[in-house]
Amino acid sequence: MKLWVNGGLHDADAARVSVLDHGLTVGDGVFETLKAVDGRPFAMEPHLDRLTRSARGLGLPDPDLDEVRRACAAVLEANPMPLGRLRITYTGGLSPLGSDRGDAGPTLVVALGETSHRPDTTAVITVPWTRNERSALAGLKTTSYAENVVALARAHERGASEALFANTVGRLCEGTGSNVFVVLDGQLHTPPLASGCLAGITRALTVEWTGALETELPMDVLERADEVFLTSTLRDVQAVQRVDGRELPGAPGPVTAKAMRIFAERAAQM
Repeated sequence: MKLWVNGGLHDADAARVSVLDHGLTVGDGVFETLKAVDGRPFAMEPHLDRLTRSARGLGLPDPDLDEVRRACAAVLEANPMPLGRLRITYTGGLSPLGSDRGDAGPTLVVALGETSHRPDTTAVITVPWTRNERSALAGLKTTSYAENVVALARAHERGASEALFANTVGRLCEGTGSNVFVVLDGQLHTPPLASGCLAGITRALTVEWTGALETELPMDVLERADEVFLTSTLRDVQAVQRVDGRELPGAPGPVTAKAMRIFAERAAQM
């Protein structure tokens, strides 16, 4: 396995980032994960746009997107595989201990890992912790991911693949690494970006291609929704068959099945 680190390819066992990198010491960094099918990354430009937005949100310099593209192409060529998770990480770089950044410049790492196709249905849980829709990090895809690690571990303990958060005012927000959609009386809804959720690339495409409404939703919508599904780069559109103790028989339901079909068809044309 070969990785790109700060300007070139390195064998995985020789790739190095300083232990004083700000991404490691204080989580000062942003990242993107892309699906790569037979060496071809999906929706590269929207992901790079979001990488830049996230970097600006942290006050990092804009990433050199030409370098990022070269890095991704080099890693994909060096590591052929049918389905991969392409990870771009961009951090504050070598810095003194503490929150102040150094002046060495950012760190760029690109890595690729093999993955497999997700099942059509999954189970989710809700967790008692909240997303802060007023946080300085709201809507940014940062490397400060520990609360997602904790929530996802709880989901796995309870036989689920994802955990869903409310925001601080009790509205449905998002999963640890996914956006959530619900069907009410035949109409598809998803929380708005103002809820604090990440502006998911797959979420945006699903909204565009299905006509889903962006709606403020109370958490108890999960107790009465006719259908629920998740979207993310590696899930695409994935039906939910269980929320906590509530079973949703017949998942994927008709609206979800249509969304899955539309997404697969339109994504294949991109």
